[in-house]
Amino acid sequence: MAAADHLRVPRQHGLFLHHGIDLGDGSVAHYLEGREILRSPLAEFSRGQEVSVVSHDQASPAGITLRRAVSRIGEQNYNLLFNNCEHFANWCKTGRHRSGQVEDWLHTGSLGALALGQLMPAALFTGLGLLLRKGLIDEASKERARQGLVQLQRLRQTLLEKLESTLEQAEVWLKGMPGQGADDRLDRRGRQLLLTGRTIADELAAVEDLESRIRTLLETNPET
Repeated sequence: MAAADHLRVPRQHGLFLHHGIDLGDGSVAHYLEGREILRSPLAEFSRGQEVSVVSHDQASPAGITLRRAVSRIGEQNYNLLFNNCEHFANWCKTGRHRSGQVEDWLHTGSLGALALGQLMPAALFTGLGLLLRKGLIDEASKERARQGLVQLQRLRQTLLEKLESTLEQAEVWLKGMPGQGADDRLDRRGRQLLLTGRTIADELAAVEDLESRIRTLLETNPET
């Protein structure tokens, strides 16, 4: 292992994988489930489990990866579906805010690692995931799918409003001409707005993907 490596270790007897970034000094930056991004000794990160290195075809230079990781230490915006430890590590390494575990679940309907969800809409996503996995076998399941679709539409509208608000704030920030005389406080605000916008965009993509799949499921199983 080396500085800026993307590290991965099994959790809960292999039920899911925990991710972090090697900071090169014996510590790892990682999003502790449900809490915040910490800088922990490697032993605390691994918890006695075997640590492996995740390779990336288009990884950013080590210096950029480390700066990204350190810049977010202390963040407390953990979200299992949209801002988890894998999202964080992938962003540090590539600049792309993605989670393979989440995307696999959305595409296959498998509950897998997300069975441990604790966030507010977890029940909604889990229920719709089961419908995707098992199909619409009776009128009751079709009704659950229709109700879930309504909830997804409301969630999508909320996210769109959040994104619009973030863009408005970003416009105000841009008027401050960051990098051209703006103070550090303004620059930090700009970086936070960019992170917020990216996170909301990923949330929207996930919601819209699931919404599309539920619509397709209903269309291919019309009422009799």
